[in-house]
Amino acid sequence: MKQSAGILLYKFIDKTIYFLLVHPGGPFWKNKDLESWSIPKGEFSAHEDPLLAAKREFKEETGFELEGESDDFIVLESVKLKSGKMVFAWALEFDIDVTLVKSNEFEMEWPPKSGTINNFPEIDKAEWFQTDEALKKINPTQADFIIQIVSKISSSL
Repeated sequence: MKQSAGILLYKFIDKTIYFLLVHPGGPFWKNKDLESWSIPKGEFSAHEDPLLAAKREFKEETGFELEGESDDFIVLESVKLKSGKMVFAWALEFDIDVTLVKSNEFEMEWPPKSGTINNFPEIDKAEWFQTDEALKKINPTQADFIIQIVSKISSSL
C-alpha cells in the first residue's frame, strides 16, 4: 500500500488561525482551485520514519526546513485517500513567507503523446487560509486534518 507523510502548518494572526496549503503544479491542476489544494506531503517507504519523511517532503515542496523537536509536532490521525493511499500528518505552529516558497520539479510528457518532455513544479503556489476558506480549498479527504487540529487547539484553550 502506498503511503504519504505531510505537515500542516498553522499560525495565529489576532487570535484567528490560518493554515498553509499548497496547490499542485502541472497542467492538470492549472485551472483547478476548490478541493484541489493539499498539505505539503509526499510518498515514503515502509522503512522510513514517517515524521522525518514528512519534514523531507515539506522541504522538497516548499524549500523551507522546519525547525523543532519531535514533541513540537502534533500527531494527527491518518486519512485514507480514494486511491487507497494512507496519508500520515503532523501539525506544527510555524510561519513561513509564501512568497519565498520554491518547489522541486517533476518531468512529464506534455502535451500528451507529443513526445515532448517538460518540467513542472510539484507545487505552483502556497497560501495561508482561515479555517472556513481552507476547508473549501483542501482536497476533501484531507479536510479532516484541519478539523482535527482546530479541535485539539480549541480543547487546549
